[in-house]
Amino acid sequence: MSLTDLKLLTVLAREMNMRKAAEKLFVSQPALSQRLQNIEKQWGTKLFIRSQKGLMLTPPGEMVVQFASEVLEKQERVYEEIRALETHVHGTLKIACASIVGQNWLPKVLKQFVSAYPHVKISLITGWSSEILKALYEGEVHIGITRGTTDWKGTKYPLFKDSLFLVDREIQKIDQVIETDRPFIQFKSDSNYYQEIQDWWHRQFQTFPKRTIVVDQIETCKQMTYNGIGYAILPAITINEGEKSIYKIPLLDERGTPIRRDTWLLGYDSAFELRQVRAFLDVVRDCAKDQQIV
Repeated sequence: MSLTDLKLLTVLAREMNMRKAAEKLFVSQPALSQRLQNIEKQWGTKLFIRSQKGLMLTPPGEMVVQFASEVLEKQERVYEEIRALETHVHGTLKIACASIVGQNWLPKVLKQFVSAYPHVKISLITGWSSEILKALYEGEVHIGITRGTTDWKGTKYPLFKDSLFLVDREIQKIDQVIETDRPFIQFKSDSNYYQEIQDWWHRQFQTFPKRTIVVDQIETCKQMTYNGIGYAILPAITINEGEKSIYKIPLLDERGTPIRRDTWLLGYDSAFELRQVRAFLDVVRDCAKDQQIV
């Protein structure tokens, strides 16, 4: 049965009169009668009893009209949902984000995004930048947010840069690092970040730290530093601006320029065709516009 036939049955059931139903459907009464006969033939039973006073539904007719009404109601709901999709952003946004960014920058962005696009569901995984790239390559996410240099061949948007600082409660100048017996607290990270720190260290001191503590998470590293256990090298994105008793010494390259870490948003062109991904990119651009965390 076509949707037109279903509508015909519901109009007949509402009017219970062939003439009035024909007028509502903008067809002639003989044409309506012929179409009803064809529908009843499809169902193999009488749906209406005709009399001089009008029409009466048979028990099978009640069942078929109920079915027709449910289908038409469902069709209308689907039409409404399709119209809503055209005016609202829906779907699931799958993000893989470097842990540091996920902890310190992304929550504010997501708050703004969810407020602007409440119908979008968020799927978020965090990890090292190498893990983010793996999730992108394997199609597990729509977009990835990574740190440092990247050889990504797809679409790539720069988000922001943040400087690296040697952070401590006691050390106020770089030269004091050689004199102290307090440990250098390191956190496990991607190889390119670790190598960047190692290159700076050997270029600056031509030696190794006297004592080292290695922890799994950057947050652990930061809290140990803030509590005076030792010193650490931390990106600006993780440092609390309100912490007055912490000294921050910027790391400089061989030209005396502050060393900064890039943050990128990556994805395939096909992902950026999705409305929820484009919407997220717009919000991210607004948040990252002219932003350089120093």
